[in-house]
Amino acid sequence: MTACAIEGGSAGAAATAEPEAESRTEPDPKEPGAVSGPEDYGAEPEPEGSGDPGKPAGADAPGLPGSAADEDGPEASSAVGGPAAPAGGGPLPGGFTLTADGAYAARLTAAPGPPGERAWYPERWTLDGPEPYAVPLPLGQPEEPDAQVAPLADGRVLIRRRVADRQMFSLLYPTGPGTGELLLGAVECAEMTLLPPSPDGRCVYALSAGEHSSSLWLVAGGAFGPEEVARIPGRCSGGAWLDRAGRLLALDRRAPGGGPVKAVAVDLGRGAEVTPLLQIAPGSDDRLLLADADSGLLLIRSDAPGHDRLGWGVLGSCLPVRFPECLRLADAAVTPFAVQPGQMLMPESCAVALRIDGAAGSWVGVWRPAGRRLHQFAAPLGWAPGAGYWSRDGVLRLPYANGATSCGVALLAAPQDVEPSSVTGRPGDAEGGTQPSAAVSTPAVCRPVPLGQAPLHRAARSD
Repeated sequence: MTACAIEGGSAGAAATAEPEAESRTEPDPKEPGAVSGPEDYGAEPEPEGSGDPGKPAGADAPGLPGSAADEDGPEASSAVGGPAAPAGGGPLPGGFTLTADGAYAARLTAAPGPPGERAWYPERWTLDGPEPYAVPLPLGQPEEPDAQVAPLADGRVLIRRRVADRQMFSLLYPTGPGTGELLLGAVECAEMTLLPPSPDGRCVYALSAGEHSSSLWLVAGGAFGPEEVARIPGRCSGGAWLDRAGRLLALDRRAPGGGPVKAVAVDLGRGAEVTPLLQIAPGSDDRLLLADADSGLLLIRSDAPGHDRLGWGVLGSCLPVRFPECLRLADAAVTPFAVQPGQMLMPESCAVALRIDGAAGSWVGVWRPAGRRLHQFAAPLGWAPGAGYWSRDGVLRLPYANGATSCGVALLAAPQDVEPSSVTGRPGDAEGGTQPSAAVSTPAVCRPVPLGQAPLHRAARSD
């Protein structure tokens, strides 16, 4: 593959009876969560470049979570939030996972208690009604803290438990005053990770990675329990969906003989056919963090510029991956977790939500490829870093829980920084490598092609 032109830097997650269809209008909880606006949890700081670049305005004010979490792995997905420590001695929540449409979420949480003695249990959040509310799903005995949960579109919650060298899968659902459980089966495997729920809302896949090959399992949504759907040469990680149908899955793969990590596309509709997706430079590690099926926008982390940088490209575009300078913070790690949907063929106009981890904790960033500015906001108190979803009209919803609110969603309207031209419909500022990319096909019919094969003379100017 040819080297990629680089912008903004130098080169070099026995059965009981089936549950009844659950109504989407459930009784109001005793303590419904509040929906608060941006003014409740922080304001945008002064323009970037003033003050500490790794800390937003309001970072010392109430509302900023007090711990940062590791940015690596599947938690970088828009559907998964890492753990955060709430103030006031509350329980430490587990990973927070959302359905693709943001209607439901699930997490592993625990009642207050001394560390090591907490009783962990799954909890489902309903987020598409007039008020968000949580439903606890405890069983006869507490869960292990390393269990994973994922919500489905019908309101049930998949749970993965590790029992010795087996992975056990069940579906949980509220039934009267208790919790129903539908056992799905087990897989003989020491380690397995749930991938983000499929965009169709019915299926959940899991990845078991070995040194020489990785197995992709359909653990919910199949006809006969967990089934292996693909065995991919090499060690795979990550996981991001490229389409709305749940057919094209991107994974980060290291070849069996070693070498750099490259993102590949797995076509589940063609016998799990594997094709290259990212080929920025021959020796670079090129990982896909996030993808938007409507616009084709891809958020990428690569060391092709000489060290790990956050960049963006477009699925099916002939333009190279670009690495905006505004996403490079000196004392903080930046990880995308949600992209504004509904921007058909307009990747540069998509608002992207980013988790920013620094010494002060974790907070929220908002950025558009067409813009040249990273907007930073203090997060709501009790936010699970990396959890959130966009509405089509550009409102970011951030789920949170703290001592005052057991289930809440904070709203943040995406700031406008570049107005489109009334004549061309394109961003008015064409400098800094933010020119619109080539038109792309609808993701459902677009075949993933390797990015970064544009001629070097098309290198974009620094952002």
